[in-house]
Amino acid sequence: MNDKTLIEICVNSVQSAVEAQKGGAHRVELCDNMYEGGTTPSYGSIETARKYLKIGINVMIRPRGGDFCYSDLEFEIMKNDIETAKKLKADGIVFGILKPNGSIDIERSREILHLAKPLSVTCHRAFDMTADPFQALDELIDLGVNRVLTSGQRASAWEGSDLIAQLVQKAKNHIIIMPGVDIFESNIQQLAAKTQATEYHVFVQKKIESRMTFRNFKAFMGSNPDLPEYETFITDPDRVRAICNLMKI
Repeated sequence: MNDKTLIEICVNSVQSAVEAQKGGAHRVELCDNMYEGGTTPSYGSIETARKYLKIGINVMIRPRGGDFCYSDLEFEIMKNDIETAKKLKADGIVFGILKPNGSIDIERSREILHLAKPLSVTCHRAFDMTADPFQALDELIDLGVNRVLTSGQRASAWEGSDLIAQLVQKAKNHIIIMPGVDIFESNIQQLAAKTQATEYHVFVQKKIESRMTFRNFKAFMGSNPDLPEYETFITDPDRVRAICNLMKI
């Protein structure tokens, strides 16, 4: 990997974070509840991750799945979670708050930025739900946000690569544009050539079968019976390593 390229791995657990570090990742985005796109991890997860990781840890600050227009109560939870992340020595936080009209909630975002200091701040894919990405980018730059995670307002980073390339050009040295969503070994080099981004947000996993020998298939624990009950997913360190190796000059 060249000295200008950084690979961040999105992880769903402390074990995944450890595996990402083994694979050579520079940083992890620590989340919970990946089936809803990631929510804030627990106190115990952040504390344990910090104990075992030497690489950077950015903590997702998102109180629920769904949209990014939050109630006063949800905003209070977010602020409390930022205090927790700071206390547990996270390196950064990841958040996004929108107004009903699809614009950045500048007032609340400014409050978040002030509270998060001196941590690094990433605006997550709430950016992809803004009505005007170029206006949103200008506002995030003015706020002092460090980076934007984006799929170019499309279902994948490759589909949104035209917009990502434009955002990278517009951002210059003011803010980092970090492509994410469906970035794999098969397309990261092409995406890098097209967008000229210097940081990439990657989610690569492998399936782990449950150790349970007794299995009751007549009941399920979640609200969706189609979700697997007897398997989990963790970061695949070999795939992380492969991606890191591909990005070397």
